[in-house]
Amino acid sequence: MSPRASFDSQSDIERKYQRLRQELIIGAIALGCVFLIGTLWYRFVEGWRWLDSAYMTVSTLATVGFGEINPLGDRGRLFTIILIAMGVISIGYIVNRFTEALIQGYFQEGRRLQQQRRLVESLSEHYILCGFGRTGRQIGMEFQAEGIPFVIVDLNLESVQAAQQMGYIAMQGDATLDDTLLRVGIERAICLVAALPSDAENLYTVLSAKTLNPKIRAIARASTEEAVTKLQRGGADAVVSPYITGGKRMAAAALRPQVMDFVDGILTGTDRAFYMEEFRLDADVCPYVGQSLRDARLRSQSGALVLAIRRADGTLIGGPTGETLLLSGDAMICMGTAEQLRDLNQILGPIGSKAKALRLPKHT
Repeated sequence: MSPRASFDSQSDIERKYQRLRQELIIGAIALGCVFLIGTLWYRFVEGWRWLDSAYMTVSTLATVGFGEINPLGDRGRLFTIILIAMGVISIGYIVNRFTEALIQGYFQEGRRLQQQRRLVESLSEHYILCGFGRTGRQIGMEFQAEGIPFVIVDLNLESVQAAQQMGYIAMQGDATLDDTLLRVGIERAICLVAALPSDAENLYTVLSAKTLNPKIRAIARASTEEAVTKLQRGGADAVVSPYITGGKRMAAAALRPQVMDFVDGILTGTDRAFYMEEFRLDADVCPYVGQSLRDARLRSQSGALVLAIRRADGTLIGGPTGETLLLSGDAMICMGTAEQLRDLNQILGPIGSKAKALRLPKHT
């Protein structure tokens, strides 16, 4: 079954669930109206007490076979016959709809959809991963290792089910559509990763994401150098080509194997001895903005090493010296152990501040 066919099938199930739910509600309303009509008739036309009127109506609709509470004339008996017919039709309609929903499993599907929506609605400042193929699976594993909240969107039902079996929050849908991105909280997300198999789909996804949330950081996958350029023009903050990047890394592994082993060891995985993290300096919470690295003494206080500093205007300072000033808006790229980076995080942004919390991998 193609992804589009599976998506249409899933959408059809959801539409049928919504339709059956509406029909059950209509049936219940119709039954309530019949009960109200019967009660009002016996109360005002036949002149019975409210309790007797309601009791007679319920007995008639339930067809339990009890006799008349009070004597009825021909007019009253004719109305009772009509009331019985309306009750049988209403109850039969409800039973038919309920049985169909029960047999087809629409109630279970409805509960699953509601639980999924509640999980997505509870997410805030999360990541959206579009596509759960080979690339998407690896990204999901890294996200999970870092302990960050994320939701997966994929058109293929089998991929969605595989993601859910792995414990991820996943929804089936076309990530190129605005409605799908709104369903996964694009307006509350901080980053979107477009890892779909088609460059065109990734481009449409980035365009939609930037339109709905201009502040979101968009990362896109590209298959060709031409696609890289187009995705950058479309608003992608970063574009990664698995083939180009993979070729460069393989060449580097062949030419500089020890360097590649070291870099891989600090960038990915859950069993690392050293980590790399970036810290954004905020003048409102960081007491060292305006000081030099020597005066701040970050290395002596935390043990973490400052590898580079990217200024707010994009200028990159590699291997900053002691005279390098720390400015508001700088992004410091640091390396150290988990404990050293945690200490540095507290030094740069005290507890209770608005500084970004450090994400450290969860060891398994």
